Amino acid sequence: MNSSNPAFGRDPWGERRGVSNPVGQGYGQGYGYGQPAGQGYPYGGTIAQPGTRSLAAMTVEDVVIRTLGLLAITVVTAAAAWILLPPAVSTFALVGAVVIGLVLGLVISFGRITNPVPIIAYAVVEGALLGVFSRVFENLYSGIVLQAVVATLAVFGGMTLLYRFRILRATPRFVRWVTGAVIGVVVLMLVNLGLGLFGIDLGLRAAPGQPVGWLPIVFSLVCVGLAALTFILDFAVVEDGVARGVERRFAWYASFGILVGLIWLYLELLRLFGYARR
Repeated sequence: MNSSNPAFGRDPWGERRGVSNPVGQGYGQGYGYGQPAGQGYPYGGTIAQPGTRSLAAMTVEDVVIRTLGLLAITVVTAAAAWILLPPAVSTFALVGAVVIGLVLGLVISFGRITNPVPIIAYAVVEGALLGVFSRVFENLYSGIVLQAVVATLAVFGGMTLLYRFRILRATPRFVRWVTGAVIGVVVLMLVNLGLGLFGIDLGLRAAPGQPVGWLPIVFSLVCVGLAALTFILDFAVVEDGVARGVERRFAWYASFGILVGLIWLYLELLRLFGYARR
């Protein structure tokens, strides 16, 4: 249900920094890779020069630390929900977490919120969702949660290497393609969820323990692929923000985007492995 990179298809920092993007194309022409800071950068405005960066400017380490912190909160909350929530209230907790998480995610994404309070709240809510959801799958298919966790970390590591070695880059065409695909998939999932409330099933999902056809498998494969590709956009947002010397508080926003992608990827892999076990 989640879609990663809250800054899809736009300049994530310029509006707040008073910097415009004269290119007008997503993230510009591949970020001007290989160029010295401040030379040939596609965004316009002033780039922080060596020796002039503010101590309050965002760094990659800031994003890493906050991402790890949000992941720790999510994991601890998931473990607590798994152990403490009785099965009788699990359905209500799951529905509540989905609704609250969706609202928080949209507010943070479109508001480009950098306040850590709602972002941490999002991690707590999603942790509850993951705990209940994971317990259902683990009770049906022993060991599946560990498989999904390992696979999620492996995919994330692989996408990190692909971006690090410039095999995949957030070019304008890439950004537009991934953005459009993610929006389409998320809208389709919301429509499927809404119709499901009225007893109409599009066949995109198969409930745990039920027979599964080819459509849910294909749909989950598509979602896994898109969730993985959104990490490239997340990494580009971080690289862009660091190069432009945005304020350190924006590290929370960048970390939020990575967390959303990890949660979406994990849930889809959990479903996919569940299909494979049937």
